[in-house]
Amino acid sequence: MLRVTDLRGTTPTTSELRRLLPRGGTDVNAVLPAVAPIVEAVREGGAEAALGYGERFDGVRPESVLVPREVIEEAERGLDGAVREALHTAIGRIRAVHAAQKPEPHTTTLADGATVTETFVPVARVGLYVPGGKAVYPSSVLMNVIPAQEAGAQSMVVCSPPQAEYGGWPHPTILAACALLGVDEVWSVGGAQAVALMAYGDDARGLEPVDMVTGPGNVFVAAAKRVVNGVVGIDAEAGPSEIAVLADETADARLVALDMISQAEHDENAASVLITDSEELAERVQVSVGKHAAHTLNAERAASALGGEQSGIVLVSDLDAAVAAANAYAAEHLEIHTRNPREVAARITNAGAIFIGPHTPVPLGDYAAGSNHVLPTSGTARFNAGLSTHTFLKPVNLIEYSREALGEIGQDIITLAAEEQLPAHGEAIAVRMEQE
Repeated sequence: MLRVTDLRGTTPTTSELRRLLPRGGTDVNAVLPAVAPIVEAVREGGAEAALGYGERFDGVRPESVLVPREVIEEAERGLDGAVREALHTAIGRIRAVHAAQKPEPHTTTLADGATVTETFVPVARVGLYVPGGKAVYPSSVLMNVIPAQEAGAQSMVVCSPPQAEYGGWPHPTILAACALLGVDEVWSVGGAQAVALMAYGDDARGLEPVDMVTGPGNVFVAAAKRVVNGVVGIDAEAGPSEIAVLADETADARLVALDMISQAEHDENAASVLITDSEELAERVQVSVGKHAAHTLNAERAASALGGEQSGIVLVSDLDAAVAAANAYAAEHLEIHTRNPREVAARITNAGAIFIGPHTPVPLGDYAAGSNHVLPTSGTARFNAGLSTHTFLKPVNLIEYSREALGEIGQDIITLAAEEQLPAHGEAIAVRMEQE
């Protein structure tokens, strides 16, 4: 089922690894010609245009974009007791982690009367996208809403696609999760049209635009984020889920296989990659994947993902080569199943989140580890971070100098301004130094 890439006996460069490692992903550029007109139509036509696209793509047209409060409350009342308890547990852990992420303002004193204070201002209004296609993701409500709340966002809207079987409103469990978190503004709109409507709003319908859009979605959502980036901020252009497992001969093949399958069941384009220096482990994982993938609820979807070009087994010469391959791959989720996994984790520089040891599988992070599951995909963990409280905070510098402090540094500024042929900059300094 899993294709094998054998790199043993070689020392590939970073450039070569980027070409050789399994990689699928989605081509956002390919769908931009289809998505850009949708964004433009919603910019011009507002909610009416968004509802029209929802009817076309989702097969249903809700009574309004804004989900009525009583519908949200009814969904919360009807929530299964076990699901309610599990959500409360997850909320507590996620909130604890994200509350601890909020930085404190700090001041640097450069001289007497010369200070720079860095403070952190929350994004005022945020739009949080929660997908709703192949599965139901109340966990994505938690992962979006909680960091925004802990950052101090003044207002927020959750967008999720309308569901025909629920009267055109988002899935009840999505609505119930919003209610548990105190979110009462939910829009029944999905896809590219949701991103566009959050970016531009509709004054006539009382739909206020947001300042930032976050959350996972399909390639059309990613493309819409690219189109509106600059009108609003975005977190990232998230692609299909991916897992890489870095393992040696000590790993439990069954656990590795099940963890790879757990991500493959998300989507046909999901990626599951094993990086190992043990041919024996690779063979055992291959057998175990074939055995267990056939019996999962989403067997057809998982089989498609595991058999795709984005998934596979990478054989390397030794642990150093495995670490190099993992850093080049820059997985959304990286599991480490090795002897001394904590030491190996310390050598990883590129990963959205790192799961250490056999008892820390990715599904733990998907739901209730406390960490966030909205993470960089398609190798972007080399330069991007996952969603966090920091995502919704803007560092702002407060600069305050006295006349004396300005005088101490003033001549240097005048000199640099002259070198850059910007004399007015220097004059703005000189006039202050001349004042009595």
